[in-house]
Amino acid sequence: MALLFLGEDPWLLEHESCEKLQREIMEQINERQKYARTSNKYGTISATVRLRLKQFNNEVQQLKEKLSTAYVSSAITLAESERRTRQVEVLETKYVQMLKIFDEQVSVKAMEERKDLFSLSGSNYEWAHSSTGASNMSVDEIRARQKQMLGEQNAGLENLSKIISRQKNIATAITDEAEFQNEIIDDIVTRVDQTDQRVRTETNHIETVDQKDNTCGYWTVIILLLISIVTVLCV
Repeated sequence: MALLFLGEDPWLLEHESCEKLQREIMEQINERQKYARTSNKYGTISATVRLRLKQFNNEVQQLKEKLSTAYVSSAITLAESERRTRQVEVLETKYVQMLKIFDEQVSVKAMEERKDLFSLSGSNYEWAHSSTGASNMSVDEIRARQKQMLGEQNAGLENLSKIISRQKNIATAITDEAEFQNEIIDDIVTRVDQTDQRVRTETNHIETVDQKDNTCGYWTVIILLLISIVTVLCV
């Protein structure tokens, strides 16, 4: 979490950033509830929320570690340490609550879709299991009812197809995000290697210059000695 130092306590700035991230995640979770599970929008928001929940948890753990370091180094008082500890505990509780809401939304949506997929209307269900109802109907009426039931089954299969398609979209979104993160990591590794190589090159330059400086000093001493000898001989 990159933050600019604004003359305030960096820990407090990072805590404020965590709270802001938590509010944004909750907004996205509430926004996701408006869409069907089979929609691309639902899948995209779900993938984004998963990543941001992981980011939020990592940042909260970093706050916790920095708080321990600050107290050990006596950078803050015991009272302030306890106050910040409670703030971190609140963030951890919010993380657990967001995970619970996120998972419960999926369960509720799944139950609604299964109900729509396999449910028959009350009258059709009773007719399908009642010989009396069927015996009082004409052949055309029976065929019409059968056609209606087949239509409902086809609609259920279509919903099932949409669910599978939505799962595929989520998997694709997660894969794309993972590839993007891998590219970032590869770029960081490349930059680190380049920096390390430059450091080594500059170190070699410094050693070379240092050696030249030492050699120059030796020659200076030799020349001065020669001048002194010549001076003594001339005298």
